[in-house]
Amino acid sequence: MLEVLQKTSENVFVPLTIGGGIREYTDSEGKYYSALDVASEYFRSGADKISIGSDAVYIVEEYLKTGKATGKSSIEEISRVYGNQAVVISIDPHRVYVQSPDDTTHNSIKTKFPGPDGEQYCWYQCTVKGGREGRDVDAMQLAKICEKLGAGEILLNCIDKDGTNSGFDIELVKRISEGVSIPVIASSGV
Repeated sequence: MLEVLQKTSENVFVPLTIGGGIREYTDSEGKYYSALDVASEYFRSGADKISIGSDAVYIVEEYLKTGKATGKSSIEEISRVYGNQAVVISIDPHRVYVQSPDDTTHNSIKTKFPGPDGEQYCWYQCTVKGGREGRDVDAMQLAKICEKLGAGEILLNCIDKDGTNSGFDIELVKRISEGVSIPVIASSGV
């Protein structure tokens, strides 16, 4: 991927954001690399921003357990060294319908698009592993905590709208945009 990024950055003159695998790991020879090491290599190869997806959900889950930032998450480390503008959080939520806001502890909204059983409310469950696994974190929690940890942008990709050509999930985009002060990029559905 580094070679692709290097060649692209030589010929494309718009900001490049790269994501996937921005996490700590140990190679087959036992050498340890932090998420910051990985991000630094991408920046040296021409990336302007780093996108963090599933790992952001895991980071927020840990934050919710303790209520404290560790200072060691990839979001915190990369934003501390490269600035908040260099960290994009990719949120892949899907709607979970409920009959009433009292039926969930998550940030719910009254929706103009009722659920399959006529439910008038929904919340947006964050997913990991390319949308294959839902987690007990809602999109608003994720966006707000990631902003607090140092993220500079949110890329909002509602899985329910992905590939439908039916337009953005405006209710989700509006909700998240009102909940954070950083830019929100709408994705999927158009």
